[in-house]
Amino acid sequence: MKQDAAAPPTALAVAIALTSVYLVWGSTYLAIRVGLEGYPPFLMGSLRFLAASAVFYAFLRWRGHAPPTRAQWKNAAIMGLFMMLLGNGLVNVAEQTVSSGLAAVAVASMPLWAGLFGVLRGQNPSRGEWLGLVIGFGGVVWLNFDGEMQASLVGMVALLLAPIAWAFGSVWSRGRDLPAPFMSTAAQMLCGGAAMGVLGLLMGERITEVPPMKATLAVGYLAAFGSIIGFSAYVWLLHHVRPALATSYAYVNPPIAVLLGALLLGERVGADAIGAMAVILAGVVIITRAKARGT
Repeated sequence: MKQDAAAPPTALAVAIALTSVYLVWGSTYLAIRVGLEGYPPFLMGSLRFLAASAVFYAFLRWRGHAPPTRAQWKNAAIMGLFMMLLGNGLVNVAEQTVSSGLAAVAVASMPLWAGLFGVLRGQNPSRGEWLGLVIGFGGVVWLNFDGEMQASLVGMVALLLAPIAWAFGSVWSRGRDLPAPFMSTAAQMLCGGAAMGVLGLLMGERITEVPPMKATLAVGYLAAFGSIIGFSAYVWLLHHVRPALATSYAYVNPPIAVLLGALLLGERVGADAIGAMAVILAGVVIITRAKARGT
């Protein structure tokens, strides 16, 4: 997907990048559920991000990318805490007790929280964005009445906090001193992965026996595809297409995750979750279109 910086991307390159983000990130919820069959939540996330960041960082340095400065490492560490440790780590925690499809539906609310944090930073939403926020948050409330969510208090709290943490980290990062996009991703994964490992050990997480092969393969998939390929494709899209198109994964990933969970794990998502997903995604679509049109 390497392009001349002055030339517009080809339709094929955009299609490949979008497909990567849609399918890979949509499938990570399933991979997390499988990985949890052999790994505890925070140590699994730590292994995933440390492995991915080590390979990615080494590759970028080999290609001549400048390493982060001390100030940039600090900012990357803060983003890693919010986006990897809390954003991803809490999804791992939640999927111990709720289905991968339900987790994906809950995380779809992230753009709504990002919009709300934007309001708190003085970014006044347009009427269309306000409409999307109201509709989307109505879906979030509805989702929390789902029987599966109510049956797991830990899962409910984790899935409420995970997208909030990811959204806060995303909004906080705007205007900060960060390295180039790909190096920033590597630094965030490295810092977040290290923090997840420390937290997991402090919480008493241990891997006391050899995990099942399918769980290990799932963690490898999360590292190689979910972290390196998925993030790289997303960063590339942010620099080559309209933000509305790059962030469209937010309303494509949940249906893919629900479908994969049903087909491969036999998960069943209730009517309340399906209805809530439709409302949340409607809100996200309205916000995305309103931002694109400036209305």
